Amino acid sequence: MLTRELSVKQLGTQARHRLMLFVLTLATVSIVWTMRSSASGSSGGLDVVIREGLESQAVLVGALILLSVYMLIIFELMHRTLAAAVGGLVAVGALSYYMEGSLTLGQTANMVDWDTIGLLLGMMVMVGVLSHTGVFEWFAVRAYKKSGGSVWSLVVILCIVTAVLSAFLDNVTTMLLLTPVTIQLAKVLDLPPVPLLIAEVMFSNIGGAATMIGDPPNIIIGNGMSEAALSGGEYDALSSQAISFNDFIINLAPGVLMTVIPTFMFLKWMHRDVFSTHRYRDVKELEEKYGIKDVSLLKRAGGVLFLVILGFFLHPLLHLPVAWVALIGAVLTLLVTTPHELEEALEKVEWSTLLFFAGLFVLVHSLDLMGVIKWIGEQVVYTISQFDDSGTQLTVAILLLLWVSAIASAFIDNIPYTATMVPVVLVMAQPIVNGGELGLPLQPLIWALAFGACLGGNGTLIGASANVVTAGMAEEEGYKISFNEFFKTGFPVMIITTAIVTLYCMLVYVWGIAIWKVLIATIIVMGLDIWWELKPGNDRWFPDELVKESE
Repeated sequence: MLTRELSVKQLGTQARHRLMLFVLTLATVSIVWTMRSSASGSSGGLDVVIREGLESQAVLVGALILLSVYMLIIFELMHRTLAAAVGGLVAVGALSYYMEGSLTLGQTANMVDWDTIGLLLGMMVMVGVLSHTGVFEWFAVRAYKKSGGSVWSLVVILCIVTAVLSAFLDNVTTMLLLTPVTIQLAKVLDLPPVPLLIAEVMFSNIGGAATMIGDPPNIIIGNGMSEAALSGGEYDALSSQAISFNDFIINLAPGVLMTVIPTFMFLKWMHRDVFSTHRYRDVKELEEKYGIKDVSLLKRAGGVLFLVILGFFLHPLLHLPVAWVALIGAVLTLLVTTPHELEEALEKVEWSTLLFFAGLFVLVHSLDLMGVIKWIGEQVVYTISQFDDSGTQLTVAILLLLWVSAIASAFIDNIPYTATMVPVVLVMAQPIVNGGELGLPLQPLIWALAFGACLGGNGTLIGASANVVTAGMAEEEGYKISFNEFFKTGFPVMIITTAIVTLYCMLVYVWGIAIWKVLIATIIVMGLDIWWELKPGNDRWFPDELVKESE
């Protein structure tokens, strides 16, 4: 009895600590957001000047720090959260050495993208509450019922749902919602969940690339390249080429659709030992065992989640940051569901994942201020300027922006990278008569940057926020996704999809083929291919001996 009382007391203490951290995080988000809003639009409110004569050395040291952190993560010499924290501290120390002056703790905290932290925290709280209703298990059974026992059909269903939700919510929110479903489904069907989760993450990043609100890089590009951002300032001459919400869908969605079938083909080949199998279960028994546990709780928590998702959709009209929508939703969820008992509601919050993001943001922003990312942009502009013909310059610019962005986004967080590359793109498009060097058309460069930054996130485990969130939730359930395991699937997918959208950009923006023609051809090919692949008894991507059935 005494042992049990001590255990309960320990659990209560842990819950209070988590609640305290939750409240402190909310307060920090509010304070830092106020600081950022008053920072005159500068990134993080920091104005750092590297000491004269040490610029090149700072870039080299920054690159070495980044490489060292990756070695720690790749070879799993320590937990990735600790590696990011160590890397962030070392990067801040190096930046303080090379800059004129020193960084305060407040300035260092301001390097963290609190919008991302707030979004993750709010959604984790809501998902934690919903997990007690049984809705994830119910959805998993419905997905299995639709698949008819074929694991590959199930994977296709889950990936398509993931891509569509990621396009119209955002990929982080989508994976927060679908990861518990997938893990529960894998348990029911006696499948390893990691291949399913990796496949979903691939499509969350692919689907998120299709719209302005699907992936953080697209949000940054949309805000920086809007008519309001360009008009009346240094780049007023480019305001006629500004982009809108609909422009993202029109220009990016056809290219994204072209990548779907090749990605499915690679995933099925890569994980053929799992995806080519069948699982047969008694559907009625599953429906009885994994039904909704608490209808009242589901109505209350689900109602708030519906309002939050509606707020995400209305972002272009309300201009309310998605982080605030998620945080307000989390507080409302706690108020209407468990106002007196918060322990269970907060147990699903992945604190190690949030700390990982904080350390990673400090690391990458420090390297940005040391000139690492700026150096990448300068090399891109210099390479393009070596060609005299304007048509050749546009081709080279699209190729470089796509591939440099994809590879860079795979190895450094794509949020600060995109924020740094937006002004680089504007410089490349500035008309020569207005002091520009190249005078290239703006929109093809925008779409190349968007494709590269979003699809590049599939390259490594820490290339995109959705990857890290999924890995953190899986690890909490006892299923570890290692850096190397993710890399074996993610990096080839990144190469394949980037190559495909490169062809798309060449067809549309260099060779002048109308977007609608490419879209119609892609939809026809996709429709025929998916129908044939999901046709009962068909396994054309595998020889018969690889198709296994498990009773």
